[in-house]
Amino acid sequence: MAKIKAIDLFAGCGGLMDGFEQSGHYDTIAAVEWEKVPCQNLENRLRTKWKYSDADQRVLRFDIQRTDDLFKGWTDDPVYGSSIGLDKLIEDADGIDVIIGGPPCQAYSIAGRVRDEHGMKNDYRNYLFESYIKVLERYKPKAFLFENVPGILSAKPGDRPIIDIIQESFETVGYHIMKDLKKAVIDFTEYGVPQNRKRVIIFGVRKDLFKENSEEIVKSFYFSVLSKYKSSRKITVREAIGDLPKLYPQEEDSKYNGARTRHSLPDPMVANHVARWQSDRDVGIFKLLTEDIESGRNKYVSISALKELYTKMTGKNSNVHKYHVIKWDEPSNLIPAHLYKDGLRHIHPDSSQCRTLTVREAARLQTFADDYIFEGSNMELYKMIGNAVPSLAAKCCANAVYDILTENGN
Repeated sequence: MAKIKAIDLFAGCGGLMDGFEQSGHYDTIAAVEWEKVPCQNLENRLRTKWKYSDADQRVLRFDIQRTDDLFKGWTDDPVYGSSIGLDKLIEDADGIDVIIGGPPCQAYSIAGRVRDEHGMKNDYRNYLFESYIKVLERYKPKAFLFENVPGILSAKPGDRPIIDIIQESFETVGYHIMKDLKKAVIDFTEYGVPQNRKRVIIFGVRKDLFKENSEEIVKSFYFSVLSKYKSSRKITVREAIGDLPKLYPQEEDSKYNGARTRHSLPDPMVANHVARWQSDRDVGIFKLLTEDIESGRNKYVSISALKELYTKMTGKNSNVHKYHVIKWDEPSNLIPAHLYKDGLRHIHPDSSQCRTLTVREAARLQTFADDYIFEGSNMELYKMIGNAVPSLAAKCCANAVYDILTENGN
């Protein structure tokens, strides 16, 4: 079968796209993303790893809400420059087979709703899915794959649950999806991702193409096809990052690529594996917490003890415990975009290192390959890696979609 032609919406730095490319079954016709640094990384990845010489045309940095311009192209935009647009790219590719992607999840996340005084009800991102639907309706691919946080199942920014509106929208533009989307929550640890991360994966197929089989095909995606790609066991933090060079605290600050650090540099050098700067106070806290676990004392493993320690060390109160040491012999806790603000909930388990996770460690826990060299400031890189779909889970989904299309004559 010829390669399946795909476009990626809300592509970020390409975790989903990278997994689809790794499967060997897909041709990335276009990837749409509005933030500058993720686009630069996405374009570089498509060119250097996946050998698209015209990666600069395939990566469309643009606001997907401006759908008419996205379709037809734009010229000399003060922010986004110029592009021939999706219509021309897809026409040159002789159509499109699959659309993948998922709008930003912050508006739907339960944590985001707790932090926001209005419960994220006024956040424009609640309705970015409408742009996804418009692209789907225009190009009518055979299938789509839409990814988001489980919180999307309970989000209600208006009078109705947002998931009801999304389901109706997919059906209206001609796609069949599973009715009970609680069964579409996928635990990525079951697919070899060394991180506790669950996501809703909405898979849909065109009703006019698959006709009376569409319902059974969608069910088979979840209950038989995708499950073929499950890992035989859960992968631990030690397996994911344990072989990386150790980074030890130093007396003096140093700089690497313009960024300040107070830890030794990796020997041998590993790209993106440089510790973020840590204060003396935090280094001391990290040593206290990691030695507490290594010694077996476990004085600071309860939430109440961690909250009390935070107040003692900072003079501040917090409703949530700020500190968390990841465990060597378990999957990590969730790698979030919030990691760009601080890494206190992702403290490295080795007491000799006294630090939080590096960009490379976060990337490995997101199953990005080491040959994906990230470019940008640490803040930008932590954010876009935390926002990404783990590429290994994406590869499993890509294989399942490929199986569905080939087994059903499409």
